[in-house]
Amino acid sequence: MVTRIVDGTQSHAEFLAWVALAAARSQLPRGFWDFFIPDARARDAYMTRLAATDAPHPFHYSQFLVAEVDGQPAAALCGFFEEENGFGVLGSVMPELDRALGRPPEAAAEGMARLGPFMTVTPSYPPRAWIVENVATLPEFRRRGLVDRLMDAALARGRARGASVSGIGVFIGNDPAQRAYEKAGYRAASEKRNPEMERTWGTPGIRLLLRDL
Repeated sequence: MVTRIVDGTQSHAEFLAWVALAAARSQLPRGFWDFFIPDARARDAYMTRLAATDAPHPFHYSQFLVAEVDGQPAAALCGFFEEENGFGVLGSVMPELDRALGRPPEAAAEGMARLGPFMTVTPSYPPRAWIVENVATLPEFRRRGLVDRLMDAALARGRARGASVSGIGVFIGNDPAQRAYEKAGYRAASEKRNPEMERTWGTPGIRLLLRDL
């Protein structure tokens, strides 16, 4: 089998939509996008379009590295600076996407209301941190070291962009993921908790891991 690490392209959009959904769920039954758009068909269509919008953001194909095995996308992650293509940009892209898909404003407002507990525990990254996000591997390709190779490539890209620190968030309780990131040199730096997250999501919050580059 031949494994290659390649830049994400528009042709990866459907796969990267799956990656974003799987990464957001982590070890939980539901994640960010499930709460935002409960209907599965509407959610899948939204995520595929989100991966290929005109403007880059954390879920845009241009921010991803993809591990392909014999030409098949098998795993992916993204890396970005919040100040350039981060979650602030996403906030301006989502309303445009809603309009393109014919989603009424009240649907988005209701979705954001369901995300209230999550928004209180999002990590606070240091300035100019190289943020690694949306890490996921198809089940049949796990335990092959694909994330290790992707992580090495993502951190090298961050260093080349001038970053001196990298950060990644992990749901508290996802010990296997935290151990994998610690293997890559990350260490727990802080965490945010909210009792409502425990009640509605099944995790008390998010832990921020950092490492020097």
